[in-house]
This record gives sequence, C-alpha cells and structure tokens, in this order.
Amino acid sequence: MIVLGRIADPFSIQGWVRINAFGDDPISWRSMPQWWLCADPEAPESAWQAYKLRGCKAHGKGIIAAFVGVADRTAAEAIVGLYVAAPREALPATGLDEYYWGDLVGMAVENTAGVQLGVVSGLLSTGAHDVLQVQDGDQERLIPFVGVYVLDVDLAAKRIRVEWDADW
Repeated sequence: MIVLGRIADPFSIQGWVRINAFGDDPISWRSMPQWWLCADPEAPESAWQAYKLRGCKAHGKGIIAAFVGVADRTAAEAIVGLYVAAPREALPATGLDEYYWGDLVGMAVENTAGVQLGVVSGLLSTGAHDVLQVQDGDQERLIPFVGVYVLDVDLAAKRIRVEWDADW
C-alpha cells in the first residue's frame, strides 16, 4: 500500500473529514472510487479497509473528503487519525519527474562519486520543497528533493543519484 495521507479532523456535521496529504496533488485522488484506511501505516494490505468515496474537494491549501457509511460528525470522529492509502495499481499515474513518496522509501542513495549515502527512510514536506530522509546506520542526512541536488531517480534499479558530498 502507498500511504497518501492521514485523516486530521472532522470537517462538518455531514461526515466530511479534513485530510493531511503527504504529497503535492491530493485532489487527483478523486479519480479513485475507494480509499483504504488503517490505523497502522505499515500494516499489511489485508489490514486496510476499503471505503467508497462519497466526495472529495479542495479546501484551502488541503482537501476534504466524505465516505459512504460515514454520515455524520460522530462517525467522522471515529476515523480521525487513520491513514489513507491505496494499492500502487489504483493510484493515478504520475507525470514526468513526479514520484509517490512510497515509491522512494527504501531506495538506495549514492552521490556522483559513487559513494553510498544510505537508504531513503522517509520524506519531509517543508512547504518550499520535499526533503529526503536518508539513513546510513546511525547517521541521517536530509537532502532537498530538488533538481539541483537530485540528479536521477531510477525506480527500476531502486537508486537515487544525488549531488551531495558524503561529509555534508
């Protein structure tokens, strides 16, 4: 499962919820007729429960959504804190040089000199741009996910090549 976001709080008395999205284009999720919810973002696919989407729309800088069977604020409160995910094959296609965070986690990171810097353990959204969290043993490197530093993402080889010194 690719984790897309988390339900932040109820939005109205009609069962809508506000979603904290982990990505740039959450409104594209409307094309998925169902979303999968679970309390544990690392749970196996069998633990995720499918919810049919009743509605999804942009609201401010984020999105709000409603699900079939979640008809009022009390029902919406019961799903607050759950993670939103989808199987990779259900997700909308990405554009050129666009990636789902879940596709990047676990990829090896090496610099232009061929030095292995570690493995992507997660990403952070800073507002200006996303940041790769690269773990190498006890050391963590934070590398901005922008073209000047990230030179190549090879999904097939599960490798990211960066312009980043090993001492930084």
